[in-house]
Amino acid sequence: MNGSLKIGHLFGIPIYLHWTFLLVIPLFAWIIGSQIVLTTELLADLFGLEITMTYYLQGWMPYILGTLVVLGLFAGVLVHELAHSLVAKSKGITIHSITLLIFGGVASMEEEMPDPKVELPMALVGPLTSGAIGGIFLAITYGIAAAAGAGAVDAATAGVFIFFFGYLALLNIILFLFNLLPAFPMDGGRVLRAWLAKKMPLHQATKIAADVGRGFAVFFGIFGFLVLSPILVIIAFFIYIGANQEATMVRYNFLLKDVVVKDVMSAPVTTVRPDQPVMEVVQMMYETKHLGFPVMERGAVVGMVTLGDVHAAPPLDREAMQVRDLMSREVVMLKPSAPLTDAMRIMSRSGIGRIPVMEEGELVGIVTRTDVLTTLEIKEA
Repeated sequence: MNGSLKIGHLFGIPIYLHWTFLLVIPLFAWIIGSQIVLTTELLADLFGLEITMTYYLQGWMPYILGTLVVLGLFAGVLVHELAHSLVAKSKGITIHSITLLIFGGVASMEEEMPDPKVELPMALVGPLTSGAIGGIFLAITYGIAAAAGAGAVDAATAGVFIFFFGYLALLNIILFLFNLLPAFPMDGGRVLRAWLAKKMPLHQATKIAADVGRGFAVFFGIFGFLVLSPILVIIAFFIYIGANQEATMVRYNFLLKDVVVKDVMSAPVTTVRPDQPVMEVVQMMYETKHLGFPVMERGAVVGMVTLGDVHAAPPLDREAMQVRDLMSREVVMLKPSAPLTDAMRIMSRSGIGRIPVMEEGELVGIVTRTDVLTTLEIKEA
């Protein structure tokens, strides 16, 4: 994901921090530190405990403790996403990475049509993991309180740990309950879709789950606006957009399920040479109305050159440049028998507009984003 910093691997999965995560740490630490007395009173009432605040009201301690709580929360979010990813890996799904974002985490996995039998345990394990973490922290909180009551731990010291573990217990329990809401594409919404998919086709189940998710998003947005909660409004926005995107992707996969690349590819293919002048290629684009060409050398595809590559070069330099100076050398290729949905996913993920089609080392066609969109229009008619 763009704007992310790789911090390591867990179970063979790359872990990234998005730049928004770095913004949220001081912000949330300040919020927690500023409201530490109110939060302490809430935890004391909620859990029926006496919490001594002596140590953590001094100097910078409220904000230091706030920072530790934020880091603890995101560690819990990371474990939540790891639980999803490990179940997915056990089902044969490739996990590309996990990224921690401003409002939680996201696991990037191989995109394919969801299997309800796989999606159900995958969706459930995340919230259940958060619930388990919350339960463990709650037990630790009561254990420390009991030790303090027995005089084994100083009351002021115990107060710091009771606040820390009690707050994390509350946050993880909230995360558990919130994720179980049937607001697709959240975990609860995926559970709903998996259940519906047992009774109807997947695309219909996805549409119903997405409609429910959009309903929750509208509710969250209106409620967040009324109570002046920008975070709730932003969450509503992401739920609404996410529900739309996933419902659209599943519908497209359904419409294209029986279409292969050779059914829509264009042939024969106009190609260019690596030593061809760039301005000559631009003229070919004007004449053919094609905005990209495979680059051929000695019968092999060695690159792709597009109008975007031309635009990336300074205008004054283009007159002296050849295709090899600006072509893309890492070319994604497909076979004629490949599902058209593979082309659609590659184009969406990589931001490319055309893919050469190869068979036994020969260039036999090219499939473009326009070909995919035109096919979708016909299928939806």
